[in-house]
Amino acid sequence: MALAEDRRSVVARDIFFPMRDLLHVPRERYYDRGFYELEKEYLWPRVWQMACRLEEIPQPGDFVEYEICDQSILVVRQPDRSIKAFHNACRHRATQLCSGSGRLRGGQIVCPFHGWRWNLDGSNSFVYGAEGFAPEVLRPEDIRLQECRVDTWGACVWINMDPDARPLREALAPVAGLLDGVCVENMRVWWWKETILNANWKVAQEAFHEGYHVMGTHPQLTFGLGDEYPFANVEYTAFENGHGRFQGRFDPTAGGISQGRGGEAFLERSRILWEGQDAMTLERDLNIFRGMRNRVAPGEDFPTVAIRALLDYAEGAGIPLHPTPEGLRLWGGGVFLFPNFLMLPQFGNALSYRARPYNDDPEWCRFEVWSLTMYPEGEEPGRAKLKGRFACDDTENWGLIPRQDFSNIASQQRGLRSRGYREHRLATEMEQLISNMHSELDRYLAG
Repeated sequence: MALAEDRRSVVARDIFFPMRDLLHVPRERYYDRGFYELEKEYLWPRVWQMACRLEEIPQPGDFVEYEICDQSILVVRQPDRSIKAFHNACRHRATQLCSGSGRLRGGQIVCPFHGWRWNLDGSNSFVYGAEGFAPEVLRPEDIRLQECRVDTWGACVWINMDPDARPLREALAPVAGLLDGVCVENMRVWWWKETILNANWKVAQEAFHEGYHVMGTHPQLTFGLGDEYPFANVEYTAFENGHGRFQGRFDPTAGGISQGRGGEAFLERSRILWEGQDAMTLERDLNIFRGMRNRVAPGEDFPTVAIRALLDYAEGAGIPLHPTPEGLRLWGGGVFLFPNFLMLPQFGNALSYRARPYNDDPEWCRFEVWSLTMYPEGEEPGRAKLKGRFACDDTENWGLIPRQDFSNIASQQRGLRSRGYREHRLATEMEQLISNMHSELDRYLAG
């Protein structure tokens, strides 16, 4: 944790409820209006954020509105297939130009109030009644849509409202490179849903910064071990820029994915993950593994044989699954990308989370979940669409595992208001990603 210690020393002293050390988090950071307003002013306008997946805007003229607090950004696919991002406000009288997602008809962005129009590159193409305006009001450079920084990585579009922001790959270092090892560029949407949680956006995402909660929250994943479940089998690493990683303490070249469990336990865990969330492990993977049940030679490790069969299947089916040895270690772990994006890869699939403030209220958040997978080359699905917004206890649309997590998140937010509670007490290693994230947040809030 030396990184976070060193970075914390440059934080200004006038931040509301700052991090004073790495083991305690003041409760007010999760509900105080003043702290929330600091985030609105100094975090969100200055940090790289995942705005949409590339397959949401596959064709020229496709657009997506990205909202963060009181800001709306329009992400638009250009005729040359590049991408631009604009502040979503008419240059005349501030009317929001587009909402949601869709296709811009005729390659034009049109204001619904007075009919002003812009080309896809943000240049103005028409002002209704232009003769009624003084020339200095309509200078082309002044009425051009205002752009944000935009870049792509991990099959996603990233935006930054700060024109002086450092390059995306520099900001995402070193964890973007780790996820390159599991071929995230080749992943596409299997399903995409969202829910509204009665919790601060940081509470929601911190639930997935550690595996320490598995024993209490997901007992079905402990195979009856209860409080003897080995929480120490996970390795945590806090990185610069507020990012972090957790992964199993095993060697993938020596039967590591099994973590000492037999073949039937491996199959049972795979089944529970598929049935419990339809992510990370999909039915296709489970069928491949089951097909190897009686094909393991004496002395061979079943999980290693199963993973080899999965890779052989992918090669034969034209699925671009080519993990590096370090990428294989990350299967079953997770990577957090500051400030609000998380990926948990496994078997050529991944769970992906994004948490954002909701309705300008520090105690509510919009929480999105993607199940990603790899398709045979040439058989990728069409435009990615949100399946819907579902209540966090909706048994039809959320599996058992996410419902368990959602329940804890809301309960934690309620507990923060207890008069008997003042601050989080974090584990030195197992919860270091949380303190590292807060230390980086303080750097932004310090300006």
